[in-house]
Amino acid sequence: MEAPKRMPVNDHRELWGSKELRIKFCLVVTSDSVYSGLKEDLITPLVKSLITRSGHELMVSEVVPNDEEAISNAIRKSLEVCDVVLVSGGTGISRKDLSADVAIRHCNKLIPGYGELFRYLTYLQYGSAAILSRNYACIAGDSIIFLTPGSPQAVELALTKLILPEIKHMIGELRKEKLSNS
Repeated sequence: MEAPKRMPVNDHRELWGSKELRIKFCLVVTSDSVYSGLKEDLITPLVKSLITRSGHELMVSEVVPNDEEAISNAIRKSLEVCDVVLVSGGTGISRKDLSADVAIRHCNKLIPGYGELFRYLTYLQYGSAAILSRNYACIAGDSIIFLTPGSPQAVELALTKLILPEIKHMIGELRKEKLSNS
């Protein structure tokens, strides 16, 4: 009987999982009601808790209104200091949902699997409403941008099921040449 074949993804996960990579996260919350103080920010404490528990660091968190310039500026500033920029909110189909349209301008390579898997997991929980989400992930220079809907449930799903389990692997692969030379 032949031994099961080892998959390359296992080798990559082991390689980057064994590295002492402490990933720096930035968070951009897009919400008019949170920005204006009408609603409590439930996203930032959740993200900070999940990221810290996973051994990484939330460097910067900023709440901005649903405004193209404000969103773009927050993403640009975050890309200067973080490995990962998590943008929460603005991924729906209403006129004021702008994050998906603005963030793409900072991207040079899409990571389509993230959005596909997120919508699939959402479909399993909520049904066909999953098609309304325009979230995605992309490469922006040496960083990765992830977009999530603006609900705590969506952010938790994205972080616990997709982003945090693979983030060392993703950053390792993205920066392979730089990390192996240091």
